[in-house]
Formats: sequence, structure tokens, C-alpha cells
Amino acid sequence: MSTENLNGQEAIDKLKDLVDGIDIGVLCTFMPGTDYPHAVPMSRQEVDENGHIWFLFSSESETHKHLQHNNKASLLYSDVRNYKFLSINGTAEISQDQGRIDKYWSNMVAAWFEKGREDPHIRVLKVIPEDAHYWDTKSNKLVTLLKVAASGASGKQMDIGRQGDLNL
Repeated sequence: MSTENLNGQEAIDKLKDLVDGIDIGVLCTFMPGTDYPHAVPMSRQEVDENGHIWFLFSSESETHKHLQHNNKASLLYSDVRNYKFLSINGTAEISQDQGRIDKYWSNMVAAWFEKGREDPHIRVLKVIPEDAHYWDTKSNKLVTLLKVAASGASGKQMDIGRQGDLNL
């Protein structure tokens, strides 16, 4: 696997492509008094033009409580069918922006909030990536496995994909 670090708009486009293609990632926040992260699956609402990743969540959640003490967050995305992976570290910002709540509201989101769109516990979470790293085979799992096997059998390096930093 060769290294291809991406910068600026190219990095934002790659991040957006991977997050939109995978959708559900694992959001890690950091609990006070422990070295271990708290991890929960989260479906993104949007990756904006700056590479910021937006979510709706509850102020009653453990995630919200942790972010009150430490605004650092990590996001992990994994598409094992296509061997695409993404690791993001960043800073979280929380708001009650009603415009964003209205923009992101859907039947899927409604299932999480019993009082509907007016639920006082709805919060908007924006994760601002500070660093990110990706792995992308640019083909599906079967093709990647065949390339790895052929490379092993022939002793020749084959292009099985790219990995690199996303410098946003």
C-alpha cells in the first residue's frame, strides 16, 4: 500500500467521500478520571464544505457529559466490504442551533427523541477535524485479496491501494 497524503480541498473531498460512503462511525469521547475512551455508533448528518462533521444527539447522553469536561473527540469509520477506513481526531462544539436541528430532522432522528423536534434535550454536535488518516484500496475486498495473493505469489509489488494523512 503506497502513501498519498492529501492537503486542503483534496483532503476535505476525500474525508467527505469516505464519511458519506460509510455513514455510521464510532464517536469516541473521553471520560474524566480514566484513560479509556467511551465509544458510541453515530450517524452523521452532514460533512460540510470545511470538512466539519455534524450530528444530532441528546444532552442526556454520556457523550454529552464527557464533552462538557473534555472537548476532544475521535471518529472511526470502517467499510470492511470495500477495505476503506478513516480515523479522525478533532475538537467538538455543542450548540442548540434550531436551524441545524430543523435542517437535519428526519424520521430516523425522530426515533431518538420522544418529544419530537421540540425536545429540549436535542443538541447539535460539530466535530472539527484536526488530523485524519485514511486507508483506501480503491477496489472491493475480493479484488484486493486477489492482488495481495498475486503479489505474494509473484514477489512483485502490486498497487493494492493508498493510505495517508488528510491535512485539512
